[in-house]
Amino acid sequence: MYNSKITGLGYYVPDNVVTNEDLTKFMDTSDAWIQERTGIKQRRWIKEGSEDTSAVMGAKASKIAIERAGLTADDIDFIVFATLSPDYYFPGCGVQLQDMLGMKTIGALDVRNQCSGFIYAMSVADQFIKTGMYKNILVVGAEFHSGGLDKTTRGRGVSVIFGDGAGAAVLSRTEDNSKGILSTHLHSEGKHAEELTVLAPSIRHWVPKIIEANDENDESYFPYMNGTFVFKHAVVRFSEAIMEGLQANNLQVSDINMLIPHQANLRISQFIQKKFKLSDDQVFNNIMKYGNTTAASVVIALTEAWEQHKIKENDLVVLAAFGSGFTWGSIIIRW
Repeated sequence: MYNSKITGLGYYVPDNVVTNEDLTKFMDTSDAWIQERTGIKQRRWIKEGSEDTSAVMGAKASKIAIERAGLTADDIDFIVFATLSPDYYFPGCGVQLQDMLGMKTIGALDVRNQCSGFIYAMSVADQFIKTGMYKNILVVGAEFHSGGLDKTTRGRGVSVIFGDGAGAAVLSRTEDNSKGILSTHLHSEGKHAEELTVLAPSIRHWVPKIIEANDENDESYFPYMNGTFVFKHAVVRFSEAIMEGLQANNLQVSDINMLIPHQANLRISQFIQKKFKLSDDQVFNNIMKYGNTTAASVVIALTEAWEQHKIKENDLVVLAAFGSGFTWGSIIIRW
C-alpha cells in the first residue's frame, strides 16, 4: 500500500482588507469587543463586482499548489473540493475547477463538511492514493462567506468572524511509508446540527415558498451559531481528535512539531495550546489576519506555516478541525 504526501501548497485571499474598525461603520461593534471574543483583527471580503468566487479563488490557489508540486494540470488525476459556499446550489465547484484549469475529464468530488471540510477532503484523497487508484490528487478548500452574511447589528455575533479565501494542496503517491499522511480520523454528531447552521434555502424551504413569503425579515438565510455551546464542544472534540491521532501512531504530545488547528476562534486554539503545554512555535494561527475561512482555514494556515519555514523535513504535523454538523477530525503527517 502506498502513502500520500503533500507535494504542493498554495493559497489565495482577496485584496480587500476589512478591519474591525471598518465594521463599526455599519454595525454596533468595536475592535476591542471582536478581539476579546475571537482574536480577529481583520478579514478579507470579496469586493462587489470582483471576478472572485469560491471556484475562482480555488483555481487561483490550485495553480500555485500545482506549480510548487512540479506538476501541470495534466498530471492531476482527481479533484476533491471542500466548501459550504459553492458558486451554485448545484453543480459543485469541483467541476468548475476542472474546467477553469483546463484539465482532462478527471473526476471531481465535492465535500460539504464546513469547518472540517478540508480534513475530510484530505482523508478521502488519502484513501484514493493509498489504494493505488490515483497518483496525484488536487485537494481544495474555498469559501465566499461575505456575500451571505447579515452585516447589521443583528448579525454581528456571526458576521464579524468569517472571511473569504481559498487554499489548495497536491497530494501525491509515495512508496516511503514513513512519510506523508500517517493516519486520518473523522467523526460526527448530527444531533447538534442546528447549533451552527444555515436553514435556508433548503428543500424544506425551497424556491416556491421563498417567492411566496417574500419576507425581508426571514433570518433563516443567514448563518446561526450558538457560540457558547459550539465553543464548549469544540475544545473537547479538538483535544479528542488530536489525542486519537497521536495514539494511533504511538506518538506523544511532545512529538508534535507543528499543530495547525482550524481557525475558528483564537480562544479555542489558545485553550488547546495551554492544555497540551505547547509552545508558540508549535502552534500556528493566522485567524487574526483572515478570520474564519471555514474549509479554507486549515490549508491557508498550513501553506503560510510552510512558506515561513516553520515546517521542516521529518517534522510531525497535526491538522485538526471542528465545526458545523457537528463534524470534527484530525490528520497526522510526517513531513
